[in-house]
Amino acid sequence: MQTQLTARPAEEIVATVLPAGYRKSATRAVTVDGEPATLTRYSREDARNAGLGGEHFSTVIAADGRLKGFARIDMDLVGGPLPAREEARAIALDFLEEAAPDLLAGLKISWIEPHDETIAVTHYGKTQPVTLTGMKVKMRNTADGRWMWVIVGADRRVMVFERDIVWITFPGHRGTEKWLHDSWLETRGIGPDLGA
Repeated sequence: MQTQLTARPAEEIVATVLPAGYRKSATRAVTVDGEPATLTRYSREDARNAGLGGEHFSTVIAADGRLKGFARIDMDLVGGPLPAREEARAIALDFLEEAAPDLLAGLKISWIEPHDETIAVTHYGKTQPVTLTGMKVKMRNTADGRWMWVIVGADRRVMVFERDIVWITFPGHRGTEKWLHDSWLETRGIGPDLGA
């Protein structure tokens, strides 16, 4: 694996992981661990399972243009066999080589395990939860102690990427804001239009 010196621009990376049939629906200036960034939400053009908790593709891009993370929460990821741990590891490292090569030198894999995300699906007028499962490759950057992960879907593509996550050891919780997580947005009164 030949590591690039710099990551591809965030817009290029987003273009390769954005699912077909999605359009940009909202943006919001945010802060991530005190640093400015932009949260962008893409919604399905057909409005299927729209709204918080439903299908979406969201990104967080730092002010310096670095991709901080994205979430591809889509019904196409429901079911299907997950990649084996070694395959998920290879996909995650290939992705990081393109999207965040600066993380590779200090990277230490903590574990690789299945990870569930819940999505609200409306079927025949009734909304019910459905689980999307991917294989999560959780890693730590030994250079700064921050965490990162790549979750690989059953389609063998990255469904979630987050980097530079601060973990507060005591009392044991994530310190970094969860801008890609609809449940976190909802508890703060932020809707799918990303308004307050």
